Amino acid sequence: MGGNGKFRRWKISFHRAPSAAKNQPPLEFLCPISNSLMFDPAIVSSGQTFERACVDICKALSFVPTLSDGSKPDFSTVIPNLALKKTILSWCSKNGPAHPNPPDNSEIESTIRSLSASAETLEKIPKIRASEKELLKGVAETPPIFLSHAATELNSRDLDLSSSSEESVIANTTPLLPFATRPSCFSYSSSPSTSSEFAAEEGSRNNSSSEDENFIIKMRSKDVYEQELAVIQLRKKTRTSEEARAALCSERLLLALKQLLNSRYSAVQTNATAAMVNLSLDKGNKVRIVRAGVVPLLIDLLKSGYDESREHAAGAIFSLALEDGNKTAIGVLGALPPLLHELRSGTRRSRHDSALALYHLTLVQSNRAKVIRLGAAAALLGLLRDGDLAARVVLTVCNLAACDEGRAALLDANAVDCLVGLLRNRAEFSSESTRENCVAALHSLSDRSLRFKGLARDAGAEEVLLDVAKGDSERAREKARRILEGLRGPETAEDGEVDWEAVMKGGVTQARHRVGKSSGRNSTEF
Repeated sequence: MGGNGKFRRWKISFHRAPSAAKNQPPLEFLCPISNSLMFDPAIVSSGQTFERACVDICKALSFVPTLSDGSKPDFSTVIPNLALKKTILSWCSKNGPAHPNPPDNSEIESTIRSLSASAETLEKIPKIRASEKELLKGVAETPPIFLSHAATELNSRDLDLSSSSEESVIANTTPLLPFATRPSCFSYSSSPSTSSEFAAEEGSRNNSSSEDENFIIKMRSKDVYEQELAVIQLRKKTRTSEEARAALCSERLLLALKQLLNSRYSAVQTNATAAMVNLSLDKGNKVRIVRAGVVPLLIDLLKSGYDESREHAAGAIFSLALEDGNKTAIGVLGALPPLLHELRSGTRRSRHDSALALYHLTLVQSNRAKVIRLGAAAALLGLLRDGDLAARVVLTVCNLAACDEGRAALLDANAVDCLVGLLRNRAEFSSESTRENCVAALHSLSDRSLRFKGLARDAGAEEVLLDVAKGDSERAREKARRILEGLRGPETAEDGEVDWEAVMKGGVTQARHRVGKSSGRNSTEF
C-alpha cells in the first residue's frame, strides 16, 4: 500500500530467456536407434521411421532392437519416407542447423552391436517371469534359407580345363556359346586342396553359421594379413562347393566382403573379388548380391582396380547378368560404359567376360538403347575383325539389330559390309555359330528396311548368302534364304514357293499355284 493509502499496482514482466531448445530438432526427426537427425528416413512395416542405414545394418546383424515404448519394430518391409525427409530439410533451412550428412556405417554398426550386447546381457538375467517369456518370443530369429542351384553350371563342356593357372579358364567356345554360365576368370583348380578342407560344409547349418562368423571376424580385422587370409580361404572354400556358396552368402558376409573390394592392397582386393565371383555362381545368390549393393563396387574395380581384380569384376558382372531380374538394375547402375571400355582395352579374360556380360545385358531393351546412345555400334563392328572376340561380340550385335534404334545405328556404321565380309572370309571365321549369328544379324537388319537392299547389293551380299544357303547349318540356310527372298523383291516370291535349286544356279522360278490356296506375299514356306 502506498503512502496515500492507495494500493500500488505492480507491473511484472516475464521475459523468456533465449533457449537452445529452439534449435533442437523434434524427436520425430531423430532416428530411434542412432538418436541423430535422419539423412534418409525410411518407414518399416510396423510403422516406425528409422535411418535407412540403421535398418540395413540391423537386418545384416539379425538384430531387432527394443524401442523406448517396449515394442519391437518389423523390418521386413522398408519404404523411403520422402515426406519426412523434405520436412527435415525444410526445418534445417529455417532453423539454422546444417542439413544432415550421410551416416557413418561403422559408427552405426558399433552402436547397434552395443545395443545387441546389452540385450543379450539382459536375456541372461535369471529372473524371468512368465509374461517376460512371451516378450522374448518377439526376438527375430534368422529363418532357414533354401537356395536352388543352377543346373547348367554343372556342364563341364563350358569349361576349358587345360588351363594351368588358377581361375583362368576361357569361356565356352562351342556352338553353345550363348549359354555359357561361368565367367572366364573361374575354373576348377588343381590346387592342393583336399576333400577334408571342405568337410565342414557338409555339416549342420549351425556349423555354417559359425564358419560364416569366423570369416566375418577376420575380414573386419584391422590386420591386413588377417583380411588377406580370410578372403583367400573364402575364395578357396567357394571355388568348388555349391553348398558352401549357398550357406556362406549371408547379408553380413556380403557387407564385410564389400568393404574389402575397395582395399588398397592388391592381394586383398583381388581375392575378395574372386570370392565374389564364386558366390555369384549360385543361382540363389545372384539377386541377393545385387541387392547388397555390390555392383557399384564392381564397376569401380572395372574403372580403376588392379589388372586381375578387373578380370574378376568383369566375370562377376557377367555371372550376375545371367539372372533376368538383375539385367535392368545392372544397366541402370552404370555398368555398360566400363564394360565397353574393358572390351576394347582389357586383358584377354576380361574382354571375353565383358563381351558376354554385354550380350546378356542387351537382351533387355533399355540396355540396348543405352549402348546405342553411347555410340558403341561402330566399336562393336570393329571388334568383329578380332578373331578371338568375334564369336562373343556378334551376339551383342544381334541383340542391337533386333530393335529399330539399333538397326539404324548399325546400318549407319556400315554393318552390312562388315558382316558380309566376315561371312566371305570363311577361312578366318570358320566357326559355325559365328557364321550363324552373322546371318541372323543380317536378317534382323533386313527387316522392313529398304535401305538394307542397297547396302547389301553394294557389299555383294547375294553371292555370299547363296554360298551360305548351300552348305552352312540349317538355321543359317533358312535365314539366308529369307534375306535373298527380300533382296530379289516380292515379285519373285509371289503366288507360290521359290525353287531354291534354280536360285543356286542363278535364277528364280515360281512354283505353281496351289489349288484352293491364296497367293499372298508371305506364302513362301520353309
